Amino acid sequence: MDLKTLCDLNGASGDERAVRRALIDAAKPLCDSVRIDKMGNVIAFKKGKTGGRHLLFSAHMDEIGFIVTGATEDGLLQFRPIGGVDPRVAVSKYVLVGEKQLKGVIGALAIHLQSAEDRKKVLGFDSLYIDIGAASKDEALADCPLGSYVYYDSVFEPFGDGCAVGKALDDRVGCYNLLRILKGTYGADVTCAFVVQEEVGTRGAMGAGFAAQADTAIVLEGTTAGDMGDVKKTSRVCEPGLGVAVSFMDNSSIADRALYKELLALAREKQIPCQVKRAATGGNDAGAYQRSKGGVRTCVLSVPCRYIHGPSSVIRLSDVEAQYFLAKAYAEEAK
Repeated sequence: MDLKTLCDLNGASGDERAVRRALIDAAKPLCDSVRIDKMGNVIAFKKGKTGGRHLLFSAHMDEIGFIVTGATEDGLLQFRPIGGVDPRVAVSKYVLVGEKQLKGVIGALAIHLQSAEDRKKVLGFDSLYIDIGAASKDEALADCPLGSYVYYDSVFEPFGDGCAVGKALDDRVGCYNLLRILKGTYGADVTCAFVVQEEVGTRGAMGAGFAAQADTAIVLEGTTAGDMGDVKKTSRVCEPGLGVAVSFMDNSSIADRALYKELLALAREKQIPCQVKRAATGGNDAGAYQRSKGGVRTCVLSVPCRYIHGPSSVIRLSDVEAQYFLAKAYAEEAK
């Protein structure tokens, strides 16, 4: 399965059905067993030739999105974000709404009608709406009932010098590379966990980690690039094109020190492009895995992503390759 197919699927937290079906179909021919747990995680297991260790590789299948919470009398949908979404990014974007995937646009009061005070601040989601062309509240809610999911209407495509743009790159890049890892043969037992609801608090990984009982967990992620505009070189958290970003710490986990050093050394040995993520910000599924059961050694390998959590995120495809090669090299070295 290619990266475009994965990114173009819609699957916000709690609505991962389409992504889950695609991942199950792709994973089944590649491993010994595939199961769905009670949270909706897809757990793919591949028996190692020696079986001495158990490695867990993980990526989350969910993306950010929106959900319908009401409608005005004149047919405009009210909504809230699912996950961390900047309302400044959302205004004027095309969206797909509900089971019928109706076309819509996220709107706000035109600048001509805003007060001077309004123009000094960011309009919050309370001040935004989704226009699907409905004439009344009843019509809008008939087509898009409360709880309907909303997705950015954008597609993945290559552009520029080795770049790609699209939605859901966080974290379909990780899912894509997990499928590639499953094609290999390893000495250790390998579990690839495609988990749900990372964007709303790493909920899927909590159950997946508890059940897997692995001794090491490597999380494949997309992370915020910091190379835009006039950001000083010393303040750039990570940069597209410099390779996979290895994290020593974030707001939810601290990497196992030996594992962190081992991954950096392995990247140097195999000449895999690699960089250290130079900030302890954000959080991801590693925090859930690290705390599961008796504790698990963890580290995060991320693809730098510009404009993350938006409809038009940007990556360099060489970084996706670097993430895959480093994760695969680690699996091949483990006995």
